[in-house]
Amino acid sequence: MAKKKVFQYVGNTPIIPISAKILVIFVFLILLSNFMTNFLSIHMSERQKTDLTNQLMVNQLKEIYITAGNQYQIYSYSKEKDKCIEALKKTAQSGFSQKHSTAFAFDKTGKMLFFICNDSAINIDSFSDRETLEKLNNEFDARKDQGTVVFDLGHGEYYGVYKYNNDWNCYFVRAESRLDSKIEMYKVIGITAAIILCLTIIFMVLGFYMFNKIFENIKKITNSLYDMQQRQSLGVINIDEAPNDDITYLAASFNALSVSVNNLLNTFKKFVSKDVVNKAYANNPISLEGKQRELTILFSDIKSFTYRTETLGNEIIDVLNVHYNKVIHAVHESTGVIGSIIGDAILAIFGTELSDGEKSVKSIEAAWTITNVTAELRDKMKERRKEIEKKRRLTAAEDRVYKAVLLDIGVGIDGGTVFYGNIGSDEHMANTVIGDNVNSASRLEGLTRVYHLPVIVSDYIKTEAESITKRYKFYEIDTVQVKGKTTGKKIYFPIDTYEEGAVALSEKYDIFEEGLEFYYKGEWAKARKKFKETDLEVCEVFAERMGRKSAPAKWRGIWEMTTK
Repeated sequence: MAKKKVFQYVGNTPIIPISAKILVIFVFLILLSNFMTNFLSIHMSERQKTDLTNQLMVNQLKEIYITAGNQYQIYSYSKEKDKCIEALKKTAQSGFSQKHSTAFAFDKTGKMLFFICNDSAINIDSFSDRETLEKLNNEFDARKDQGTVVFDLGHGEYYGVYKYNNDWNCYFVRAESRLDSKIEMYKVIGITAAIILCLTIIFMVLGFYMFNKIFENIKKITNSLYDMQQRQSLGVINIDEAPNDDITYLAASFNALSVSVNNLLNTFKKFVSKDVVNKAYANNPISLEGKQRELTILFSDIKSFTYRTETLGNEIIDVLNVHYNKVIHAVHESTGVIGSIIGDAILAIFGTELSDGEKSVKSIEAAWTITNVTAELRDKMKERRKEIEKKRRLTAAEDRVYKAVLLDIGVGIDGGTVFYGNIGSDEHMANTVIGDNVNSASRLEGLTRVYHLPVIVSDYIKTEAESITKRYKFYEIDTVQVKGKTTGKKIYFPIDTYEEGAVALSEKYDIFEEGLEFYYKGEWAKARKKFKETDLEVCEVFAERMGRKSAPAKWRGIWEMTTK
């Protein structure tokens, strides 16, 4: 018959339950707790001292009270009040044991009959605690002439016992100072606390060492898991030096699962938007849902893409990947979300994690970053061509390829209320944005080709951005009625005033806007004159549009587009 194993095994390695380790520590702590409880119970016996003190003061008060009666009789015959008072003081003082032990008598008005304290420096003529005096008088009226009393005569709180003497018409009090009691108590507490503190430190050191050894592996695992959660990326827990217990077995199982899940998660993050990934990682259900939201939409497209595809063939994919690597990074840096990648075009969404106004500023920031990184790629290609041409001239085929890789883009930005969410089916869904403003962003991108501008934005973007920053200066370019629409829409070119050359460029666009004003009014001759004063490419568009003609009849200042 095979011998039954006490522990589970993984191969030849026994898995020691962590509960067994905790049980050992728990039993140790219970024993320690019992020891400390018994020790503290001894300390609590000090409370009996207070009760004994009260009893002692009652007995001493009785003695003073009897002496008071006897001395009153003597006083009635001898009329020597001072001697009688001295006798009372002597009797009272014989029972003093504390530094501030006191005994005294006072009438209902608070006037002292006598006062004696073990501290000779303390001497008072009247009972100054009026609240206590009033209380005693009220109790006397209610036929209660003895009991306990707490009072303050100006040099600390006292507690004691009292009894009213009808012969002397006074309250006789025997009391002890709270301060004396506290000093005694603090001494005991101090000694006890010192002992407990020393024992606690010893046990804490021992306990810390023991628990640290036992739970060291758990701490490493917890730290690793926390780090993974913060990075939103699964990793592998290091268990090379971990003990052979069930927690280590759990970590090993997690590592095996982590490798598979991490591959899936990394793939998932590359194909869906950031907010969907965050929602899924937070273990929130992903369903077919969406809602109306105020968002900003950026649409970027590569110009002359058909020519580039025909020239480069399959190698266009490599060019696109280099381009998209820069563009997508720029969008993410500006807290944007990639809505979709459609061939040579990218749709980005701003506002899923940003407030109103800020989303439009971030979209413009991303637009200029995209434009600049694309220009940098063109500059690198131009430098490469110069290096080659130092040795030889490019062939016709090479020249055609060179022109094909000089990517140029246009960016259109619009915003407003759109539907944002998941559409599709339970088997397959896509996170997307739908609305007229999405189409408008695409149309604005198309207008960048018409007006030879890298970025064009709508009035919505201009208004929001200007509400929170003065970084961008917006110049009106035209009022356009795109195909399929019945009304005109103003379009703007945003200049980044932080960029070098912004001042000179703004001066040119100031002249352009003057010409545009004449253009809108139908004063085309004046408009042509103004447009000639600057070398902006956009002016050539208007010059070609107007020719040498005058404005048509019923001119509204709106240019109707015949194509999308």
